[in-house]
Amino acid sequence: MPALVLLGAQWGDEGKGKATDLLGGSVDYVVRYQGGNNAGHTVVVGDQKYALHLLPSGILSPGCTPVIGNGVVVDPSVLFSELSGLNERGVDTSKLLISGNAHIITPYNVTVDKVTERFLGKRKIGTTGRGIGPTYADKINRVGIRVQDLYDESILTQKVEAALDVKNQMLTKLYNRRAIATGQVVEELLGYADKLAPYVADTVLVLNQALDDDKVVLFEGGQGTLLDIDHGTYPFVTSSNPTAGGACTGAGVGPTKISRVIGILKAYTTRVGAGPFPTELFDEDGEALRRIGGERGVTTGRDRRCGWFDAVIARYATRVNGLTDFFLTKLDVLTGWEQIPVCVAYEIDGKRVEELPYSQSDFHHAKPVYETLPGWSEDITKTKSFSDLPKNAQAYVKALEEMSGAPISAIGVGPGRDETIEVNSFL
Repeated sequence: MPALVLLGAQWGDEGKGKATDLLGGSVDYVVRYQGGNNAGHTVVVGDQKYALHLLPSGILSPGCTPVIGNGVVVDPSVLFSELSGLNERGVDTSKLLISGNAHIITPYNVTVDKVTERFLGKRKIGTTGRGIGPTYADKINRVGIRVQDLYDESILTQKVEAALDVKNQMLTKLYNRRAIATGQVVEELLGYADKLAPYVADTVLVLNQALDDDKVVLFEGGQGTLLDIDHGTYPFVTSSNPTAGGACTGAGVGPTKISRVIGILKAYTTRVGAGPFPTELFDEDGEALRRIGGERGVTTGRDRRCGWFDAVIARYATRVNGLTDFFLTKLDVLTGWEQIPVCVAYEIDGKRVEELPYSQSDFHHAKPVYETLPGWSEDITKTKSFSDLPKNAQAYVKALEEMSGAPISAIGVGPGRDETIEVNSFL
């Protein structure tokens, strides 16, 4: 019953796609369990680069069944665009399974997301404007549209009508926008039904049977721990649970079936969108990390904010996810620095704090306390074993491991599929 959860241990964009793809050849199922096309994974296979937004990274691994779980919100237009792009490049996408209980991102969800964010002005959260938040809000308010609703026109029409009763009032009276016609939305959604049908399945049953049959199932989280709606830097968070517990609700498996939880850590720290970021750099070091690391959002296209490694956040991720391992990515980006600062604690109102403060106000005022570690200048992108890394690079990894509270079992030394040092096997 080997079920693994793989998730971001910072603010997302840690390189989860590379980690999932590395394991994809050894697992039977790869499952997205939350989020939507607001996530972005870049996978490099040979000289080919793939940018995935909604699809599980395992779709690039022959023999692996990719699954979109019930906790995901699905924009059909994005889904089919992504599938088409992969098919044109010779990738077989026929094994994809989509939960009939996954919620659909409707055109009005996208509209509400954009106008609401624009209305907030300086107080905006920094959403991707793709309708993710409003779709999850509809889900909680029990007016959401699920994939299975596309196969009953009467139910679909009733649900769209109910949702638009309120949304049209808001759009016309508050935002001075046109009302959205029920019939137009229903017609558009029904247009996806036949195309979706080959992929729709009872994925909860499929996955539990697979685990009972000793198949290897990898649950892939989007975004990152600090963007979790419950455990992240609220309100600058996503609308779902990227943490390990989200795999249980978002895929329909019990916690006793999960055997390993792997956190992806970048060797420094990045963030996209608004919100507090204690180690953020506004100098030439920050610009160098952005340039060398290629720090631009896969989905948003926005430059990522960059800063030094934050061990306080890493320890927090270990605690709330029950992490058993870390996968450290982009160690190669740090090559060339003589000294590398690492945040080991915060100073808040003159006091040293070693754990993430629960108070939003305290976190906003947290100042990083740094320890400086010696850097290295040698090219490490072709390194195949930990012992072959420069001594200072080895020391850096060991220091991060000790500070973070879980073993670092793999290290990314370049963007390619084969540019990874495996310290301990995940399987």
